[in-house]
Amino acid sequence: MADTAKPLLIKRYASRRLYNTETSDYVTLEDISGFIRSGREVQIVDLKSGDDLTRQYLLQIVAERESKGDTVLPTNVLTDLVRSYTTNMQSVVPQFLAASFEMLRDGPTKVIENMNAIPNPMASMPGFELMRKQQEAFMKTMMGGVPGWGGKGTGVEPEAASDPAAELAEIKKQFAELQKKLSQL
Repeated sequence: MADTAKPLLIKRYASRRLYNTETSDYVTLEDISGFIRSGREVQIVDLKSGDDLTRQYLLQIVAERESKGDTVLPTNVLTDLVRSYTTNMQSVVPQFLAASFEMLRDGPTKVIENMNAIPNPMASMPGFELMRKQQEAFMKTMMGGVPGWGGKGTGVEPEAASDPAAELAEIKKQFAELQKKLSQL
């Protein structure tokens, strides 16, 4: 029986074929995507060099899913991600995204608890409140159509319909303020 606590090791051969070391058979990107969706961690390494190729293949899976119409990432988010590679935000974005997805996994109730936690040791960090508001806006956008989010018992009531362009302008303004504060540090 396979040990699901450690990552599933996938080896990439020189022919670019991917080999599942647990089942001793070749797999596709779709197979790897299925392993991940079922909760399994994977690690993809180049057989010859030993280089870890996991990020490269995960990005390829995301790109293929997005191109097939399974859009999760809005164009403005993708644009901001590209911009983050050329700004001081590059160091903040990974932590922000990781924290946001961790809150998604924990569920709506845990999200609200985390956002409203007092005292929060990170609250003294410069720009924390701005980042918290951006994270809250991100969560509202991501969880907008999910049952149970923003309803009774979550502590967050659904907002009245607002102008998406105004919300985007506000988020851009907040990002600019956060970037300015970070550059001053």
